[in-house]
Amino acid sequence: MPINQPSNQIKLTNVSIVRLKKGGKRFEIACYKNKVQEWRNGVETDLDDVLQISNVFTNVSKGEVAKANDLQKAFGTSDRDTVVKEILKKGEMQVGEKEREHELGSLWREIATQVGEKCVDPSTQRPYPVGMIEKAMTEAGFSIKQGKNAKSQVLECIKVLQTNSTLPIQRARMRVRVTVPTADKERLKPRILEASEKVEGEDDGDEDWMITMLIDPGQLRVLNDLLQKEVKGKGRIETLSFAVTANS
Repeated sequence: MPINQPSNQIKLTNVSIVRLKKGGKRFEIACYKNKVQEWRNGVETDLDDVLQISNVFTNVSKGEVAKANDLQKAFGTSDRDTVVKEILKKGEMQVGEKEREHELGSLWREIATQVGEKCVDPSTQRPYPVGMIEKAMTEAGFSIKQGKNAKSQVLECIKVLQTNSTLPIQRARMRVRVTVPTADKERLKPRILEASEKVEGEDDGDEDWMITMLIDPGQLRVLNDLLQKEVKGKGRIETLSFAVTANS
């Protein structure tokens, strides 16, 4: 008997489809965007709030509902909620072409933005516009990896730009001066040097030892925490400027 229901008019750009192949057949459910991840994280527990249509399909876009005996054979039950939960847990999220293009475009620009925050033009020590970095990424043939966030791809992108693009680009560095009591120098110096990429100078005083060095901005908090914990307010860290160094 032909099925005539609203699922025949589903727009793939407005629905997230979760698909699971089991028992030689394909089963799909139509979900609200973002609700699948919330359910998997335990934030959402009501299946009715996750599903756009309360049914299991063999093809959502065509409105083809899965037969009860097929569910029984594949899942050992024809209970809708039980089957839906297994599909939600083990299935793969299917993304529409337009949505995929939008997500890739957003990820591409986010990577370019983060590269711009971490890098500078070595001749001016100023950051590049995001659009210029995007052009360099295209020139260098950088390929983004789906399923990985922007932050995890930034360093690889920088390496590709330095190797394969004509854009002169270097990692930004922060110039800082760390001061600790001379009595604590020998104890703390090795740990302070761990955060350094280049030491520019040291000054041994009667009361204080000072070291000026270039660090990755992410190490500023590490050094702050070290001084707070080890010298209890007797040490300090000053940000002098941003500088650049060529990557080794």
